[in-house]
Amino acid sequence: MDTILSFLGAIPWWAWTLIVLAIIAIRDIVQPKHTISHNFPIIGHFRYMLESIGPELRQYLVANNREELPFNRIERGWVYASAKNENNYEGFGTDRDIYAHQHLFINNAMMPYKVDESHPNHVDKTFLPCAKVIGAYNKRRKPYRPASVINVSAMSFGSLSARAIDSLNKGVKIAGAYHNTGEGGLSPYHSNGGDVVFHFGTGYFGVRAEDGGFSMEKMVKLVEENPFVRAIEVKLSQGAKPGKGGVLPGAKITPEIAKIRGVEVGKTVLSPPNHKAFSNVPELLVFIEKIAEATGLPVGIKAAIGKLDQWEELADLMLKTGKGPDFIAVDGGEGGTGAAPPSFADHVSLPWVYGFGDLYKLFQKKGLTDRIVFIGSGKLGFPAKAAMAFAMGVDVINVAREAMMSIGCIQAKICHTNKCPAGIATQSKWLQKGINVPLKSERLAQYFNTFKKELVEVTHAAGYEHPCQFTMEDIEVNVDDHNLSKELSGTYKYEKDIVPFKGMQDLYDCMYLGGGDYKEKTMAQKA
Repeated sequence: MDTILSFLGAIPWWAWTLIVLAIIAIRDIVQPKHTISHNFPIIGHFRYMLESIGPELRQYLVANNREELPFNRIERGWVYASAKNENNYEGFGTDRDIYAHQHLFINNAMMPYKVDESHPNHVDKTFLPCAKVIGAYNKRRKPYRPASVINVSAMSFGSLSARAIDSLNKGVKIAGAYHNTGEGGLSPYHSNGGDVVFHFGTGYFGVRAEDGGFSMEKMVKLVEENPFVRAIEVKLSQGAKPGKGGVLPGAKITPEIAKIRGVEVGKTVLSPPNHKAFSNVPELLVFIEKIAEATGLPVGIKAAIGKLDQWEELADLMLKTGKGPDFIAVDGGEGGTGAAPPSFADHVSLPWVYGFGDLYKLFQKKGLTDRIVFIGSGKLGFPAKAAMAFAMGVDVINVAREAMMSIGCIQAKICHTNKCPAGIATQSKWLQKGINVPLKSERLAQYFNTFKKELVEVTHAAGYEHPCQFTMEDIEVNVDDHNLSKELSGTYKYEKDIVPFKGMQDLYDCMYLGGGDYKEKTMAQKA
């Protein structure tokens, strides 16, 4: 034995290297699965390695500042700098091609809106509540006016890590915004004092009956035990994969996730494409009203937009009955933080501007826009895009990936692998440890506050006091080479209805003097 060890020890390192390479080469030639490795032993591995890190090479070395999707380097840089309260300005003029298709122009006023010393925005440049009250028209027992026009969109615990959800929820509390739970149920990480919109889909997680259907008893109990839940959202579809269900593998269902979602530990759970609680539009309307009556909260729906025939049926029923959803969250086909087949992510449902424009026109034609708070979601977390959305009829913005970037997402685009390097879209305890919750919650709040401040400034530049006053004529978009730009009304063929608005002072008085807990929460946060 000693002789063998002595012999092996005498072999130089380069000989060992040749032996290892020879073994790999033989293995490559013998294996039947990979043609490149078979035809080019050893060398073929470099091809697979370069392919695997190709996105990173393009992101950091090859792609220019405005080239990447879904968010380019300039957009990501603006979110990062805003979240860190760093300089987010540009120098030496824009590097955008301002003649490019779909480039936006905001028509500024000759003289901007004047903010005097008594104006709420003179005291707080981030004061920007929703101009409408959710649930006011339908006289819900607990109507809700969002204190911020930018809020966290539906991203569930399970899809995101515990520390990520914790950071987002503590951040919205600081910023005075709300946090949509996503369809994974209400977790302890959503319970840090920020306003919450409880969202559920076809899996009914958190309000799931034993047969997999919806439990009204659990819904009422959830609302009673968690008074920070301010509204309820029924998901019909989402931008990433409308009309497709999902599977939560049993291996991912930990005791904690099982308790939150109301499912069994280790047992695979199916979220089907269709709801059990309703199967058509009239039943949906009845379902909404039952939840609103039982909980007292505003109830809305979320959907990606495609065909409009069932939406028209809903509008007609709203006219006939005087009832209906208190808000509609429109998701764009370009959205999506979760995993989805490319055929769905790339092709099913309309982009946000087309989908929202079609839906708003339909409800406008029926005279229903005053009944509904419209929520926009789909890469709208930038002041100029938000101004466009408000001009088209939006009342509130929800952001998902922009919120993720504010707490450290680097757009690695491997959310579906459970290997998120930033610890955000993973359940790995080790990767999550990199998230400093107090720091990241401050960054989410700072991003929201910077967003609101710049949106207010853009609004004032256009001569208005609140973004709800934007009209379709205030925004132009490049449409082709012959007629380089058209006002939104000419592009999307409708005029947004006027939003009732008495002034920011009136909103300030409502929020601070007539809004009850908002004054107490805000004062406590500032203290």
